[in-house]
Amino acid sequence: QVHLVESGGGLVQAGGSLRISCAASGRTFSTYTMTWFRQPPGKEREFVAAISRLSVSTAYTDSVKGRFTISRDNAKNTVYLQMNGLKPEDTATYYCAADVRGRWYGVPRNTDLDYWGQGTQVTVSS
Repeated sequence: QVHLVESGGGLVQAGGSLRISCAASGRTFSTYTMTWFRQPPGKEREFVAAISRLSVSTAYTDSVKGRFTISRDNAKNTVYLQMNGLKPEDTATYYCAADVRGRWYGVPRNTDLDYWGQGTQVTVSS
């Protein structure tokens, strides 16, 4: 069992920045592919970013490229999402998810992931 706990969400003005974190349990975090998804109000959950086990590969949805950066610290069992240039349309609940088999899809489907966190709310005001 892997527990994922997101933190760092909040309210920010458009154009501002926020960094959210996801702390994972377990001693084999470095073998997990980690991913961020988000779910805007009234919409389906969507892919945001992914990072491979040793940070060799990253992937982003087009709408966040150049603004968001995914990173990880395997020594701290933590994955981060640095969000700059935030827009009101970035408002959503952000979830981290883990593929404990370390597979790399680039853009995974929800069903490719084994464990999910409870989410952290990010609200961007205009």
